[in-house]
Amino acid sequence: MKTVYTPHGVCSTQIEVELSGDIITHVQFTNGCNGNTQGVARLVEGMRAQDAIEKLRGIDCRGRGTSCPDQLSRALEEALHRAS
Repeated sequence: MKTVYTPHGVCSTQIEVELSGDIITHVQFTNGCNGNTQGVARLVEGMRAQDAIEKLRGIDCRGRGTSCPDQLSRALEEALHRAS
């Protein structure tokens, strides 16, 4: 199942998440720090969504109170909610 999430408070303007059950099969960020977002996306692919959420939730970028990884955790939560 594919979910398109609009992040808030970060440079990325869109996060696409695909799940197979509760396993992350694909993540793609639009905009943001390209190398960092690609790295995060590749690291979480194959992980259980809940495990990724626990690792990424609360990461802060430059005092913004959020970050691209934190926004990915929110996108994953939304994807899990839609799947249930």
